[in-house]
Amino acid sequence: MLSEAQARFLASCRVGHLATADARATPHLVPVCFVVSEGALYITIDQKPKGDIRALKRLRNIAENPVAAFVADRWDEDWSRLGWVMLRGPAEVLADGAEHDRAQELLRSRYRQYREMELAGLPVIAIRIERVTSWGDLSL
Repeated sequence: MLSEAQARFLASCRVGHLATADARATPHLVPVCFVVSEGALYITIDQKPKGDIRALKRLRNIAENPVAAFVADRWDEDWSRLGWVMLRGPAEVLADGAEHDRAQELLRSRYRQYREMELAGLPVIAIRIERVTSWGDLSL
């Protein structure tokens, strides 16, 4: 579903923004680390000093309303270099299993910081990519 240029652009981005909404469609947007693989975008919940992970708004929103969007962008003072890729689709929370474990392994290989963390028991958000939109200069 992703073009080669879109896939390369996403692979070059280190952070993106996850948008979820609750049952009343109140939006919530957070910066996230991510990886794209086999038609899905994966985001792991990492070790948070905040307390109960199940209380995170993004997880509660997905339970109430699985519609999600994600965008990764590049800003440049030279506006001819601006570009972004947006992915949309239903999200689900993976608590365990083969896909959960594979997603965390992909994220560990992409982000060295995750190699130091205990992630195995933490949930993974999977967005099943149904729609891809992009704009601007996606070249690297």
